[in-house]
Amino acid sequence: MTITYINPFNKLQLTPNKGGFTDEEGTLFNVENGVLKFVKDDNYTSNFGFQWNKFAKTQLDRHHSSVDQSKKRFFAVTQWEEGGLENENILEVGSGAGRFSQVILKHTKANLYTVDYSNAVEANYKNNGPHPRLHIFQASIYELPFAPNQFDKVVCFGVLQHTPDFEQSIKCLAEMVKPGGELIVDFYPIRGWWTKIHAKYLLRPWTRRMSHEQLLELIEKNADWMIRFYKRLDKVGLHIFTRFLPICDIKNTLPKNLTTEQLREWVILDTFDMYSPEYDSPQSLSTVENWFEQNNLANINAAYIQFENNSISSVRALKPN
Repeated sequence: MTITYINPFNKLQLTPNKGGFTDEEGTLFNVENGVLKFVKDDNYTSNFGFQWNKFAKTQLDRHHSSVDQSKKRFFAVTQWEEGGLENENILEVGSGAGRFSQVILKHTKANLYTVDYSNAVEANYKNNGPHPRLHIFQASIYELPFAPNQFDKVVCFGVLQHTPDFEQSIKCLAEMVKPGGELIVDFYPIRGWWTKIHAKYLLRPWTRRMSHEQLLELIEKNADWMIRFYKRLDKVGLHIFTRFLPICDIKNTLPKNLTTEQLREWVILDTFDMYSPEYDSPQSLSTVENWFEQNNLANINAAYIQFENNSISSVRALKPN
């Protein structure tokens, strides 16, 4: 099935024209460097554009011979079989530099329509394009450039907590799923009262107001001692106190078998990712499950997905025929 594009602002159908797409009123949206763009770069996700263009290859499996974390996480959460989904259309919302775009293109036969609000789309295209099954868009999750009810699968990983309205974001994703299709999301969880007693939430009121360059420089200057301190706490059985260090959780979130140089790069990236977003709103599994129910989705499965030392909060469901 061919996917119908629309002008997300007036809902009119788009047709190819002059190196881009136009609606019947003549509004033109340009394709720039392989990306069909509907928004400008200056928005609440500018930090992600900054980080993914700077760390464009860090999380891509094919650039690390000993690391396949993206593939493992993707198939653990989706529970799909490798090599399948021929002729199916997948919508990926919040693609960043394309870590999961690469997995979909390499390990399934699906057609991929991938969206990000930031100019990380440029890194995604450099990493994964051009490709006959790849279509990249810069657009908002709230104003997606597709007619509703078209996609066999809609996935959104590591994104929803960073949107202004988590509940509305789910509604917009559910609208894209065709009858009989599947929606799968993962997100930062609230596990208990202690979730926000963490260096990230204590420091974010200041760090998210810093310029991206200043924050990155601060993290780079302090990465080495923080890594050493984290490892010492973990070695003596005091891992619980690492949550008060201003550094990402190395043991439970980063790949194993990283070289010293790779580890430092991942730590800087993930720590920047902790402190720079405009929004960071974790949710409980039960809350997200309830929002799925409100959007009339069926066969809802809300669970913590385990792989390696990671635990991913995920909700999946089908849209009834």
